[in-house]
Amino acid sequence: MKSYSPDFLSRHFESILDAIPDGVFVSDAEGISLRINLMYEQLTGLRQEEVRGKNVRDLVREGVFDHVLNPEIVATGKPATHVQTLQNGKKLVLSGIPVFGEDGRVALVVTFARDITILAQMNEQIGEQRRLIEQINEQLAYMAHEQAHGTPQQPVFASQAMERVLSLIRRFAVSDATVLILGETGVGKDVFARMVHSLSGRGKKMLLKVDCGGISETLTESEIFGYMPGSFTGALSKGKAGYFEIADGGTIFLDEVGELTAAMQTRLLRVLQDGEIMRVGASSPRRVDVRVIAATNRNLEENVEAGTFRRDLYYRLNVATVHIPPLRERPEDVRPLAEQFLRQYAAKYHRSMAFMDMTLDMMSRYVWPGNVRELQNLVHSLVITLKDPMISPRDLPVQISGIKPGEGFCPEEMLSVHRPLRDIMAEMERSFLLRAIEEHGSVQKVAKLFQIDRSTIFRKIQRQGRSARSVQKT
Repeated sequence: MKSYSPDFLSRHFESILDAIPDGVFVSDAEGISLRINLMYEQLTGLRQEEVRGKNVRDLVREGVFDHVLNPEIVATGKPATHVQTLQNGKKLVLSGIPVFGEDGRVALVVTFARDITILAQMNEQIGEQRRLIEQINEQLAYMAHEQAHGTPQQPVFASQAMERVLSLIRRFAVSDATVLILGETGVGKDVFARMVHSLSGRGKKMLLKVDCGGISETLTESEIFGYMPGSFTGALSKGKAGYFEIADGGTIFLDEVGELTAAMQTRLLRVLQDGEIMRVGASSPRRVDVRVIAATNRNLEENVEAGTFRRDLYYRLNVATVHIPPLRERPEDVRPLAEQFLRQYAAKYHRSMAFMDMTLDMMSRYVWPGNVRELQNLVHSLVITLKDPMISPRDLPVQISGIKPGEGFCPEEMLSVHRPLRDIMAEMERSFLLRAIEEHGSVQKVAKLFQIDRSTIFRKIQRQGRSARSVQKT
């Protein structure tokens, strides 16, 4: 067996170090740099002559790298591991081990360095992909909720006042400006918000509605802006995206924005000014690309003067403002709206129903203090409670018809609507035929029972509706 002299390994020490595939950094117990290998030079861009003889603490102070293991290993006598970031941004994972001298004390520290920059970048990319997946899941959950609960119809109207409103909305929609929709409770501000969104360049992306008055004050900030893991008791372990993050790329509709607290008004102002949100418990902001549509039934100008609404936020919101007139100021819209709601709920409950003209005339004269929402709720109630297919004045609430319970519907009330007798009789005949069809199940049975042609029945139950304009998505 061939024998080697004791200094054989010493003569080849440099070559052995350079053959190691990881970077190697050797320092003494004082922290003085003694030797780096070829791979360390390649990883860091440092040269032997730039490092040798320098204290590792001085290299940290000079910004060559941000962390070293030598002091910790010398103090503890145990191996250590840490991630080090170089001046050029490259990341290395360091694994240091002590080498003990004859006195049992640490004599040298050998640190192995491995490049994990690509791995760190992949982790960041995976984290970003995870965030996007969570955002998409939040969006899908919101859209599923919206689909399950239905969404408002496109605006239906017949009045010149609403024609002017829709003209404004079409002009505002094509821009990306913040829109402020004003109007009494129940005028359908959410319908017009959806129209602004659908006509905009973001129309194919998400519209997320936030009821600013319906969120608990203690949860408002975390719901709207999200929160980081463990930021408060009861928080999800992985944190949660807020409404602005969920709606990123789309539109967020802040309904009843006048209900926001002073603190939340400040947070909203930052979003409008800088396009950034800050999650609860976060140390850095996140960029969001969201168009804001706000709505309120409050007089924000009065609130500004009273000091309950920030003046600078009001100016930020008051860029493109639309005022929706109450239903009492546009009675000509009652008929098309009532007929639209009737079609909607009759289809939902598989009913065949229609209004008598005199019923719609009475409804058009009512002041509707609850606006369109009150009208919608009334029609919904009529569809699910009435048996007859024709909705007559006696089916309306007394505050609308003036007919007290038990009085019935007499000829005097019919005459008060100033309609030709032939129209009244035709309507009564149509009501009778529709009820007979519902009772007997088919036109053929009714024709045979009452000895009338099927074509005559179809002719008599046909009803010439009045014209109404329904705004479609363009």
